[in-house]
Amino acid sequence: MKYVRFKADSEIKYGILEGEVIKLIDGNIMGDYRIMDEYYSLSEVNLLAPCQPGKIVCIGLNYLDHAKELDMDLPEEPTIFMKPATAVIGPGDVIEYPEMSNHLDYEAEIAAVIKEEAKNVTVEEVKDYILGYTCLNDITARDLQEEDGQWTRAKSFDTFAPLGPVIATEVDPNDLKIQLFKNGSLKQDSTTAQMICDMEEVVSFISQIMTLEPGDVITTGTPPGTSSTEKGDKLEVKIEGIGSLINSVG
Repeated sequence: MKYVRFKADSEIKYGILEGEVIKLIDGNIMGDYRIMDEYYSLSEVNLLAPCQPGKIVCIGLNYLDHAKELDMDLPEEPTIFMKPATAVIGPGDVIEYPEMSNHLDYEAEIAAVIKEEAKNVTVEEVKDYILGYTCLNDITARDLQEEDGQWTRAKSFDTFAPLGPVIATEVDPNDLKIQLFKNGSLKQDSTTAQMICDMEEVVSFISQIMTLEPGDVITTGTPPGTSSTEKGDKLEVKIEGIGSLINSVG
């Protein structure tokens, strides 16, 4: 199943995407809902970010092939940071290049969407708390990250968390092809099987630190090949079984 959030008839709605058709949902995708006898063509709606997270919790170095690329030791436990909800944009939205930065990087990532409150969840329990999975592009002002010595400013600008296009419920997050294309050219090409800490380990670890709430997004690090992007570039995060998240830089 693939959940979508979209705007049609001047209203924000939720639905289930089947091919090029969206079946309208009445209710809460995090809880109870019913499928309506109302349909929309994908081409006639404006897809939005598929959820509205209260927080986005992110993992730093978490791919074996990325660690090898950087010649870095593997972390003993996940390194986490956060992005604000105000950084979220949806498919087709523009990533704004901030005036105070001269170097933006793209980072393709797979992310989990939490469906119910989670605290001190074991690895074995994690799947019961996840609604599904989506694409995220962790845009980073790399020059500011290096200047500050910590990551908050570099990761937190408005538009720095493109998210979508769907929440896919029937995929194995630990064994999916993950890619990023810049202007149609393949720049990142790996698999989530390369994650040092898998999805369940990541979510469980974070739940030991903070309470996760419905709609929160947990994103899991990026594979090798991250590099700079400029105004006018088109970036596509493509994850097997989920889809393509496309945004331009402006």
